[in-house]
Amino acid sequence: MKLTIALGCALLLAGAVFAEHMNIQSIPLKDINGKDTTLAAYSGKVVLLVNVASKCGFTPQYEGLEALYEKYKDKGLVVIGVPSNDFASQEPGSAEEIKTFCKSKYGVTFPLMAKVHVKGPEQHPLYAALTGKDAAIPGSVKWNFGKFLIGRDGAVIKRFGSTTKPGDKELVEAVEAALDKK
Repeated sequence: MKLTIALGCALLLAGAVFAEHMNIQSIPLKDINGKDTTLAAYSGKVVLLVNVASKCGFTPQYEGLEALYEKYKDKGLVVIGVPSNDFASQEPGSAEEIKTFCKSKYGVTFPLMAKVHVKGPEQHPLYAALTGKDAAIPGSVKWNFGKFLIGRDGAVIKRFGSTTKPGDKELVEAVEAALDKK
C-alpha cells in the first residue's frame, strides 16, 4: 500500500514537472522579425534566455553573450535575447532598430525575440511561467539582463541576475554542466 501511494505520488510529481516544461516550451512567442515560434524550436539545446535592452548600464553584456554563444553553440547552447522596455524605458526601439543596434554595435548573431513585457499586468505568458509562484525558481525579474538557464529537456536549471556577466565563472560552469548532461 505504501509503495503504491509513493509510486502514485512520484508519477504525479513527474507529470507536473513534465507539464511545466512542456508549457514553457510551447508558449507562443514571436521572433524579432515577427515570425511565430516557441522555445520548442530549441528543444534538445541548452537555452540561456536573457531579457535585454539597448540603453542600459548592462547593455555591454551583449558582447559577452555573443562570445558565450560563439564558444558553445556547436555543443548545443543557444542564447536568446528577449528585448523588454519594462525597466526605466531602456529598450524604446522598434524591432528593426533593435536588430540594427545589436548587429552593428555588438555583432549579435544569436536569436532575438520580439519585444515583450517581463513584468507587470501585460507580462508575457513565458515570463509569467518562468517567474510565477509555481515556477522552478519563482520571483519577478528585477532588471534588464536577467538570465534563465534552461536545460535540453526544457527544465529551468538556474537563474542569474543582471550583475552576473556572461563570462562569470558561476554562469559558465552552469552552462558547461548543462551541456555535458545528455
